[in-house]
Amino acid sequence: MAEPIAVPDAAQPASESNAQPVFNLEKVYVKDMSIEIPNAPGIFSEQEVPALETTLNINADQFQEGYVEVVVTATATTKLKDKVVFLVEVAQAGIFEMRNIPADQMDPIVGIHCASIVFPYLRANVADMVTRAGFPALHLPNINFEAFYAQRLEQLRQNEAAGEAAPNAPAPTKLQ
Repeated sequence: MAEPIAVPDAAQPASESNAQPVFNLEKVYVKDMSIEIPNAPGIFSEQEVPALETTLNINADQFQEGYVEVVVTATATTKLKDKVVFLVEVAQAGIFEMRNIPADQMDPIVGIHCASIVFPYLRANVADMVTRAGFPALHLPNINFEAFYAQRLEQLRQNEAAGEAAPNAPAPTKLQ
């Protein structure tokens, strides 16, 4: 007969040496949201398709022991020639409980997994806000956060090899 599996008692704290990793999404919320339409109402009569520029940023902050706030911010600017049609920025945040996770795994968890969880909420809020502003919905493309993270690491390595500080280069998501 097989040995029974010991289930730790939730009432007793686990020792650090045998503590199981904990990863839970506690809350998702909008941290900041704005839209600007500087050339309204005249811009609504334009018939051309505007050019779109988007940027994405990920920040993380351990605000309390075992809890990390991850903020994914998207900024989308649409332009017709030199006129801004609209500029929308949404900072979507999530609070994650993370305990007993090795330090070397925290950065990829935040930059890949947490960002992947928060991003669909951000994407929906951008589409909704743009629609409410009187424009067709703007659906941000899906992001492969694993590739995005790897690209940011490579860019950081190249900047370090070149001895540059690269103030505008996105760095891997580090807990502050």
